[in-house]
Amino acid sequence: MELTPEQLVAEFQDAVMELYFARKRIAHLEAENGALRRRLAEAAPGDGRPGTEA
Repeated sequence: MELTPEQLVAEFQDAVMELYFARKRIAHLEAENGALRRRLAEAAPGDGRPGTEA
């Protein structure tokens, strides 16, 4: 299948938009992960590793 230059540009723009939203989602998930790790660290005794309970 051969694409016209206009189709190639449209495909590229779609890929850029998908990457943009994927990066936003990754940043959101990283922030959520960090918050959950902090909550877990506050709730658990020790430093979270087996055998390090207080």
